[in-house]
Amino acid sequence: MEMLFGGRYVLLLMSLFSIYCGLIYNEFFSVPFHIFGGSAYKCRDVTCSDAKSAGLIKFRDPYPFGVDPSWRGSRSELPFLNSLKMKMSILIGVAQMNLGIVLSYFNARFFHSSLDIRYQFVPQMIFLNSLFGYLSLLIIIKWCTGSQADLYHVMIYMFLSPTDDLGENELFWGQRPLQIVLLLLALVAVPWMLFPKPFILKKLHSERFQGRTYGLLGSSEFDLDVEPDSARDHHEEFNFSEVFVHQMIHSIEFVLGAVSNTASYLRLWALSLAHSELSTVFYEKVLLLAWGYDNIIIRLIGLAVFAFATAFILLMMETLSAFLHALRLHWVEFQNKFYHGDGYKFKPFSFALITDDDD
Repeated sequence: MEMLFGGRYVLLLMSLFSIYCGLIYNEFFSVPFHIFGGSAYKCRDVTCSDAKSAGLIKFRDPYPFGVDPSWRGSRSELPFLNSLKMKMSILIGVAQMNLGIVLSYFNARFFHSSLDIRYQFVPQMIFLNSLFGYLSLLIIIKWCTGSQADLYHVMIYMFLSPTDDLGENELFWGQRPLQIVLLLLALVAVPWMLFPKPFILKKLHSERFQGRTYGLLGSSEFDLDVEPDSARDHHEEFNFSEVFVHQMIHSIEFVLGAVSNTASYLRLWALSLAHSELSTVFYEKVLLLAWGYDNIIIRLIGLAVFAFATAFILLMMETLSAFLHALRLHWVEFQNKFYHGDGYKFKPFSFALITDDDD
């Protein structure tokens, strides 16, 4: 139990978030519950005896909190939940990547690097939100208006033919000119990240050592010999090609990573879908199947198998899988926006160093 005791706070937080997710989906062990009131859907007509097979119609306001439990078991359950989870994954991913870029701003402020703020933070925010921030806005507008617009079509033809009429895929007035402006901003942000910073660094380096070089002209050869710490000895050569290649790699990595990192957050959708389907299989094909027999032995065996599968497969294996995927999202997709890990050279404690400093 020592390992469990050491991770007691992690387990507490994981259990609280599991309860929260259960409330969002209004489920308990894959069993739907109408916790927050009645459903917003009812039978299509009076002859509808089985709403799960004949279909449902909406007759009141949406469910007050989370997913309406009536979706559970309906014919459109999987398409609806797939769409919902996919869009939620994109929203969470874009929000976390924006947070990572905001943290890079505070890093730049801490190190007093105005270049990083002007030529990395600003264009990165513009590029990410011109494309995927706009996609997140479209998702929220589609949810709020109930539009049937195809967001795949909107985003693809935003690049292929931005001037074409959107037709039935138009979500709000002025969407087409806004898309053109956002596309131009994204295109401008790429050279904004790439070119100015290396040239400004070269100019600052040349200005920094120019005055020192002129100051050496008035000194004698004897003065230069007795000043080993003079500016000429410490004049470091500025390798412009290395700085430019480094900036180019960083810019290309961010541009390509904006697409791949957003797609990588879809693993949240896949994990949620796998966990949900496993829960349904264990509940329907093990517990309910065993409960269908009028035999106490079979029922006890089914209950034992269901408890074993829930504890060891859903709670342990699935939890480990979700933890590893979440760790990867934090390390790769989130921290590469602000964390460099350069650090400082490790200097172990030594009495010899102390004596040298005293001398």
